[in-house]
Amino acid sequence: MGKEVERKFLVSSPAWLELAEADIRILQFYLAAGPERTVRIRISDGISARLTLKFGSKARERDEFEYSIPLSEAVEMLDFAIGRVIEKTRHHVRHRGYLYEIDVFGGPLAGLVIAELETPEDVPDEMLPDWLGREVTGESKFYNASLALGGIPEIAA
Repeated sequence: MGKEVERKFLVSSPAWLELAEADIRILQFYLAAGPERTVRIRISDGISARLTLKFGSKARERDEFEYSIPLSEAVEMLDFAIGRVIEKTRHHVRHRGYLYEIDVFGGPLAGLVIAELETPEDVPDEMLPDWLGREVTGESKFYNASLALGGIPEIAA
């Protein structure tokens, strides 16, 4: 089990693009979701799959368990998805020694770009890159489970 300190931001500038190291095409869907727990499957680049269980109600810190699962089983479980299947491309960007995961959403969520920063400690605001927009940590409408199960949030960086 790992604890994660996770912050989420809307992205206000395309300046991060020149820093991107990797891009991963992701299909992500939920099998169960509640106020303090989620069960999700993520298929990456159509070649690997992971099952993730998250527990907790704190916006920045939750318990997370993650396991590799056979791709064929993940594809079968698509039939049991609740809500919409999320399509996104994840880009890895490093800034001041921290790894940011920038998700560019497709499908019905096209136009939404969210940066996530997961660290073992809280990163001070002055260490954050200029291309980040408004912090949306704790705004449940921007969490992947809400994006899959709820409405489409108005995008305002």
